[in-house]
Amino acid sequence: MQNGKIVITGAAGLMGQNLIAKLEAKGWTDLVAIDKSSANCRILRQLHPGLTVIEADLAEPGPWQEGLAGCQALVCGHAQIGGLFPEEYVRNNVVATERLMEVAALHGVPYVVNISSSVVNSMAVDNYTETKKAQEALVAGTGIAQVILRPTLMFGWFDRKHTGWLARFMQRVPVFPIPGNGRYLRQPLYVGDFCDVIVASIEKGITGAYNITGQQRVDYIDLMRMIKRAVGAKAHIVKIPYTLFWLLLKSNALVDKNPTFTVAQLKALVTPDVFEVIDWPGIFGVRSTPLQEALDLTFRDPTYSGVVLDF
Repeated sequence: MQNGKIVITGAAGLMGQNLIAKLEAKGWTDLVAIDKSSANCRILRQLHPGLTVIEADLAEPGPWQEGLAGCQALVCGHAQIGGLFPEEYVRNNVVATERLMEVAALHGVPYVVNISSSVVNSMAVDNYTETKKAQEALVAGTGIAQVILRPTLMFGWFDRKHTGWLARFMQRVPVFPIPGNGRYLRQPLYVGDFCDVIVASIEKGITGAYNITGQQRVDYIDLMRMIKRAVGAKAHIVKIPYTLFWLLLKSNALVDKNPTFTVAQLKALVTPDVFEVIDWPGIFGVRSTPLQEALDLTFRDPTYSGVVLDF
């Protein structure tokens, strides 16, 4: 399969950037990366000069469609994960996926890695959750052989919106605020491990649906302490009332039209979800990296830790 053609959508984001590094390290050479972010495509080209990178909006027809010709495996990894406007989620998670699947069927793509999300099993009701449910169903409904992977919140190299942003913020400020008591259970997943799962799926032709959950449970406040240790930050971690935290986010959204953290994400943070933990290391034949080790790898790597993607 290393000679087969793999197409990755959302290729310049967190998952895509890590996956391309993994695939190239494993000897895959015929890779096509599709993403609509000009700034992040530029970073992708700089890191991988020989890579075929197509800058395109999947919600619109265009030359990107020919990029799927001869594709042996399609990694459907594009997603709108944050923002204030419902129409952005619909356009990028639903409309773009409808068009992508039409093109995949036209070119006879034989296998898809359907990157879904643990939120499809969540109690949360928001723009991201509802459109990710629709996106998973759209891809599954094509009838193309596929594996459905539902990761929990991921972190790692190129994380610009979650732990990466929090770590950079923590390094800049004297006080790091925590909403409420901070005892919100998290099951973070190291994106390096998740990319190993994707590679194994492609190489073995694995099908079915799998919840890929971080193996280690941790409270949000303790996760922040682990990040602080990994980056060597000096900030004091301070708890503030939930209502005040909500008001600060709401006020920020009035001046920042693309905020890093929104009130909807705050609500999702405190929603008491516990996701199924399966033996995905055994099923896919990959290693689960211990959480503190994964955070150290994320923030101390000489090549990738300093690379910051655009929002």
